[in-house]
Amino acid sequence: MAEATPLLLRAAQGEQVERPPVWMMRQAGRYMKVYRDLRDRYPGFRERSENADLSYEISMQPFHAFHPDGVILFSDILTPLPGIGVDFDIIESKGPIIEPAIRTASQINSLQTLCPQATVPYIGEVLGRLRKSVGNQATVLGFVGAPWTLAAYMVEGKSSKSYAIIKGMAFKEPELLHQLLEHLADSIATYIEYQIESGAQVVQLFDSWAGQLSPIDYDMFAAPYQKRIVNKVKAKYPNVPLILYISGSAGLLERMSNTGVDIVSLDWTVDMAEGCQRLNKGLGVQGNVDPGILFGSAEMIEARIVDTVKKAKGRPHILNLGHGILPGTPEDSARIFFEIGKNVNVLV
Repeated sequence: MAEATPLLLRAAQGEQVERPPVWMMRQAGRYMKVYRDLRDRYPGFRERSENADLSYEISMQPFHAFHPDGVILFSDILTPLPGIGVDFDIIESKGPIIEPAIRTASQINSLQTLCPQATVPYIGEVLGRLRKSVGNQATVLGFVGAPWTLAAYMVEGKSSKSYAIIKGMAFKEPELLHQLLEHLADSIATYIEYQIESGAQVVQLFDSWAGQLSPIDYDMFAAPYQKRIVNKVKAKYPNVPLILYISGSAGLLERMSNTGVDIVSLDWTVDMAEGCQRLNKGLGVQGNVDPGILFGSAEMIEARIVDTVKKAKGRPHILNLGHGILPGTPEDSARIFFEIGKNVNVLV
């Protein structure tokens, strides 16, 4: 029965729904006092994200506070990498660190086949517990990193502003990079299937760094591997919606349209109406409210939500930010965002 299916899942599957469902990227995190208190007790990010009890607790914090329509697994896009033989650390002030960086044929040839049941069993446990806890009150979302972005971390060894090392590999040793991307695509497809089997009802792919590629290089080094993942997952789970998010994607929307995903998540650098015009007919949209608006007044937040929802009309639409909620955002602004989002049909 439709009423027994969570609102966000129905919207993601393309059904007509009573209002756009609403959640926020990075809705569990540093802007919440309850999270900061827990972080003080457990300072290591991997300690928090790879401990099933802590990950579950953090995943549920925004649900208890705001009752969003989606509850997303608290984890990291790099989490599956040790399962293929690539260890990493996350340093609070610096972000992810991979030492040694992955830059040689011998390193890539030695990458292992991912077996998530064996290497990340806590992911399955958390997703199962989330599904039991929220029932039909919310949709459980899983997420993964896409191959280009994961490869960028692995080859650069850390976050980057220029992406010079991986782009150097792309243009000097393209066969080597394609070998890495292919391995990652197959591993991530397996990882998504594991998340679905564990309880994820919708899965979002983050190819955050693909927005740094020119269109011709996106077509060469990102899109084929996004498609490879989608094709593999859809062959097994055709009815599980997949969302694609790329930061700085305004120049890539038409290309994102053609990857086979069900929903394209727009950042805030493109107008929602213009974005909808550029996307394939029938494709769902997510976003694209500037997270900075949450530092504004309640009236400003309401106006921006109403504007976004109006412009997305006629499409399956999930109301969200165009990127993750920013550290330092007032918790009350998050509450206002969710309250307005849940009542937006009265305002539109």
